[in-house]
Amino acid sequence: MYTEENTMDTAGANNDTPDNDVREEDNLSYLMKTGGVISRSDEETIHCLTIIGQIEGHYILGDGQKATKYEHIIPLLVSIEESNEIDGLLLVLNTMGGDVEAGLAIAEMVASMSKPTVSLVLGGGHSIGVPLAVSADVSFIVPSATMTIHPVRMSGTVIGVPQTYYYFERMQNRIIRFITDHSSVSEGTFRDMLLRTDEIATDTGTIIDGYQAVECGLIDRTGGLFDALSELRSQIRNYKSQYGTGAEEKKKT
Repeated sequence: MYTEENTMDTAGANNDTPDNDVREEDNLSYLMKTGGVISRSDEETIHCLTIIGQIEGHYILGDGQKATKYEHIIPLLVSIEESNEIDGLLLVLNTMGGDVEAGLAIAEMVASMSKPTVSLVLGGGHSIGVPLAVSADVSFIVPSATMTIHPVRMSGTVIGVPQTYYYFERMQNRIIRFITDHSSVSEGTFRDMLLRTDEIATDTGTIIDGYQAVECGLIDRTGGLFDALSELRSQIRNYKSQYGTGAEEKKKT
């Protein structure tokens, strides 16, 4: 494992090693450990965080599955919020969904951050990935990406009593409320997409592409990496001009 001590030893043993090489190795090590990378420029410092594969919750997924572990992401978001160096967060998603409570917990964390946040959906933002996509201040999606919207599912033992139905209903309402609060899609439109029976084989729900996601108000804009970064930099400039750069200056919501 690459450590700070290794960096000092390498630099001391070889004075010809450029600082850029050391920084690149640090970035690679950080990316491998956290799934994110810090991009620095003269104007701002941006933390890029990826949500990929399946969102792992209380149960560990198999070795052959790519997973985003919520116990890693949540403390990382706390550190980004409290850091005096990080100016904004770019959240990049390509996820099939996963644990509902874990995904919603991450989404709530992002939505409650004071620092500027922008999300970008690449490939897919399915299932519980939908709340994650809309949790940022501004959301983007590339035209070729898709989002699958379907009712809450549960695996394992299901008890056939009315309380089970009410539990599902309350959980679904929590998700719908979050999505409609953080996007422009209406509750009626979203519920219609949830319950469609002619879109997905052997299931109810809807699959929409990037253009459709923007048209219905679920995602703010279509665009790629350049567009997302440009918007985030604009937000950072506005944030600094209004609240300064100190950690104690928080955005009032």
